[in-house]
Amino acid sequence: MFGWIIHPEEGAEPVKKTTTYILAIIVIVALVVTVYAYTTYLGEPEEFKGGDLIDDYGYSLNLTSPPERIVSLAPSNTEILFSIGAGDKVVGVTDFCDYPYNFTAWIEAGNMSTIGSFRSPGVEPIVALEPDLVLASKQSLEAAENLRNLGINVLVLDAKNMSGVFRDILLVGRAADRYSEAVAVESEFRQAIDAISNQAMDADSTPKVYNEVYPQMSAGPDTFIDELITLAGGTNIFHDAATRYPTVSSEAVIEKNPDVMVFPDKYMGREHFSETMEDVTNRPGWDLITAVQNGAIYEIDSDIISRAGPRLADALGILAKMIHPEIFGQP
Repeated sequence: MFGWIIHPEEGAEPVKKTTTYILAIIVIVALVVTVYAYTTYLGEPEEFKGGDLIDDYGYSLNLTSPPERIVSLAPSNTEILFSIGAGDKVVGVTDFCDYPYNFTAWIEAGNMSTIGSFRSPGVEPIVALEPDLVLASKQSLEAAENLRNLGINVLVLDAKNMSGVFRDILLVGRAADRYSEAVAVESEFRQAIDAISNQAMDADSTPKVYNEVYPQMSAGPDTFIDELITLAGGTNIFHDAATRYPTVSSEAVIEKNPDVMVFPDKYMGREHFSETMEDVTNRPGWDLITAVQNGAIYEIDSDIISRAGPRLADALGILAKMIHPEIFGQP
């Protein structure tokens, strides 16, 4: 049966053809494997994951194509957009957006536009930027409704706790066609939070903490500030308040006698609420408070603790030092 192999001079042609066929098949298989491996390594182009998006107020938005001109109506929204690599799509911000860049300089150079205040902004400057997506906030609900009536895509972000912040990062990632980047940012954010909170669990005490959001106002339940205090190993003295941001009296603070007191360094650009830290400690009756007596009164960057974005991990790290310096070191 294999006589042509033993006597090649009688059948050399079949050997030559068979060898050619085999080599051809090997080459084709190698090419297929190489192309498959190469495309697998690089990954297929990501499909836009917009689709049906539901914002923090339950509004459903169907995005069928990636936006290219995004307007942000809140500093926290701007920070999320830039953190996930969507900054190149942002064409408009508010006067209060100042991170991760000095947008004032950008605006003066003509590389960015401002729509004015983030509180009740006017619709005209937003429409003039011809956005295909607007990220609004609870401070711009009227503008959001008016923009939707004009056929403009709008999502409203209003995270009330840490899980809401995680969700909003992913939501913006889907909307801005930066989903894989958003997943990475959200994962790193979670890991930073977990690392600090796990370390705080080693504390032997749970200090009582007063956080002043604004004079005579504190953070109550179901707020990310309340949650950050807990994660840092403390107890928010107004955790049981009836509202999320309760109005509190000086007498109530004295009665609850916090071990640690935290104040924002500014609010809406006004340094120290027109008060110095010395003025705060001299408030009537506050010399009886443990935090005042022990000098456990601190200032914190009001932006990082009030903006619902990835920098809340930084806020947690600072709070942890204020609440448990024996573990995390002095603030």
